[in-house]
Amino acid sequence: MIADFRSDTITQPTSGMKEAMFSAALGDDVFGDDPTVNALETKVAKLFGMEAALFCASGTMANQLAIKAQTSPGTQVICADKAHVYLYEAGGIASNSLATTKTIESESGLLRAEDITEAINPSDDIHFPPSAMVCLENTMNKGGGVYYDFDEIKKIKEVCEENNLKLHLDGARLFNALVETKESPRDYGQIFDSISICLSKGLGCPVGSVLIGSKRLIEKARRQRKAWGGGWRQAGLLAAAGIYALDNNVERLKEDHVDALEIGAAAEGKSWLKKVYPIKTNIVIFELVNSILAKDFVSELDKQNVKCVTFGKHLVRFVTHLDLSQKQITYTKQVLGQLNF
Repeated sequence: MIADFRSDTITQPTSGMKEAMFSAALGDDVFGDDPTVNALETKVAKLFGMEAALFCASGTMANQLAIKAQTSPGTQVICADKAHVYLYEAGGIASNSLATTKTIESESGLLRAEDITEAINPSDDIHFPPSAMVCLENTMNKGGGVYYDFDEIKKIKEVCEENNLKLHLDGARLFNALVETKESPRDYGQIFDSISICLSKGLGCPVGSVLIGSKRLIEKARRQRKAWGGGWRQAGLLAAAGIYALDNNVERLKEDHVDALEIGAAAEGKSWLKKVYPIKTNIVIFELVNSILAKDFVSELDKQNVKCVTFGKHLVRFVTHLDLSQKQITYTKQVLGQLNF
């Protein structure tokens, strides 16, 4: 038995999802006539109460298109120091948009309105790049899957409006947050200028993310996607998986959250553990004692067919997902309970 917690991107399409994919009506998306891609984009835009949407190959592409479409060369993007757009998108803000980045230090990666206010550059001082955009991430990957209080997001929106800043949400795991809170996708659509959601993480699709925003923003993003080589043809095969996931795999995310709590509890009190980050959704981060390196911990677990990833020198990440059975969760708890260093 192998229990693979490396990411929620490793899931395989279910039989129902495959059936939806293989029976999808197809066209050529570059010409705009793939009916299933069009249906996915319309469905997501309507879900969030926004004007339009664009099906993209990845969350990174969706985020980078949003930044490119809403900034100018030499302007500045404000985000957390732990943000995916800053750490894990290959320097795309600089190389794609010719924009600079100002990061805000935060233990959890969740920003506050006052932090952003302090980070905004003075518009009348030519020494500084003009602040143009704020990027939030929900849930926060590097923070262990924690999510925003929606009232704080509203405060951040007020700061952005007062300072003429665009507000983008990297919502790669937004649905993990939504099943734990009282907010709806439409609530988020009323706040943000642009939102990216990932279909290939907790929702279980093989490929794809969606960028959502105004018609004008999506028009610009679609043109830029083409310039980056992101135009695709009979993409309805993949879009059908996205429609199926949104119809069938959202509420079940709560099961992943329960599994994450079980994994975290299995580590409590162990000699090798310094602490477990607060578990709010499907991400579990262990901080190990200083005498144990994350790479050695991951290697030892791998020998016992439990797969996870390093997340820092002494940090290890587990991500729960729909392909993990209760038998695999139980086995992993046993391995953690018996682990000695």
